[in-house]
Amino acid sequence: MNAVVALDTLIRDRRVWRGQPAALPSGAQPTGIAALDAALPARGWPEASLTEILLPADGVGELEVVLSTLSRLTRSGQRVVVVAPPYVVYAPAWQAAGVDLAWLSVVDARDGDIAWAMEQCLRSGSCAAVLGWPVRIDDRTLRRLQVAADTGRALGFVFRDRAALANPSPAALRLEVGPGVLDVHKCRGGNPPAPIAFARS
Repeated sequence: MNAVVALDTLIRDRRVWRGQPAALPSGAQPTGIAALDAALPARGWPEASLTEILLPADGVGELEVVLSTLSRLTRSGQRVVVVAPPYVVYAPAWQAAGVDLAWLSVVDARDGDIAWAMEQCLRSGSCAAVLGWPVRIDDRTLRRLQVAADTGRALGFVFRDRAALANPSPAALRLEVGPGVLDVHKCRGGNPPAPIAFARS
């Protein structure tokens, strides 16, 4: 009969090789929220990827999560596209948040065309970030957006109702914004951290 041997003994005797997890490189896309950057494996938004931002209701601070990033990108002369926002983009507020309006484009699209418009912008290679509010979107369409973000080396942000948590998602990051808290449900390269306190400015 075979004897039971402790795994520690096998590793110590070099009879079993133990790999080391590959660390993700620090991202060049900080979120602008220090506690969130510290909690995410890439220390910022996942590069060239789709981020799903889930909301219990409109106006819980969802734009404040991304405005610092949009400000940084537009001030460095990179294009940001906003597709089918649910409310009018109030330019003075975006400008007060540091967004250079010369590099901000707003695309008006009907429900059925929102994901298509986002995909074209993400895939183009001419946009640094694309934000969209699709009314109905399935995991297959989300996967297309993820692939488009990777192809175009852009940041994609999809804003959805938190009810979507019940469905799987190919997004690299799933982040729920609630009153005073950010809850990471999925993040590429590591386990989701504990909820993060988030104060609206």
